[in-house]
Amino acid sequence: MTEGRAGGRLATLLVKPERDPATAGKCVLIVEDNPLNMKLFSAVVEAQGYHVLQATNGSQGLYLAHLEHPDLIMMDVQLPDMSGLEVTHSLKADNYTRDIPIIVTTAHWLRGDEEEIRASGCDGFIAKPIAIAEFLELIELFVTRGAAHRDTSTGQVESDRIRR
Repeated sequence: MTEGRAGGRLATLLVKPERDPATAGKCVLIVEDNPLNMKLFSAVVEAQGYHVLQATNGSQGLYLAHLEHPDLIMMDVQLPDMSGLEVTHSLKADNYTRDIPIIVTTAHWLRGDEEEIRASGCDGFIAKPIAIAEFLELIELFVTRGAAHRDTSTGQVESDRIRR
């Protein structure tokens, strides 16, 4: 990321890395029904060199996860046709997709929701509005280093910064 001044305002520019081998060929599926969030998430992820797939509801997310088998799924909780937690549970119950890391994103996170979110089978979660640096750190952790740091007995990725 590069910071600079534009029209007297501090502006942050996302700089696309030069063919980063860590992200080359890596794919992130974003399941998000809010167009502004989808645009932001997609731009941030693409700027890091990842291929992005987009789904605006749970059914599309399930379909694309099975069709493309992405390296990571960012899953909104509140989707129009089914809950993101239901989609997550379904993907984790399927032998073909259970190994795909899923990070749940929610704007309505409350302390009591943590148990339900964990029970869905997600690998991590992040509250909206997102902090871009933390968002990118999560993506890097799960996509580029996730396999090396994955606890084989639980499927969880170890990190102090991820709510698990």
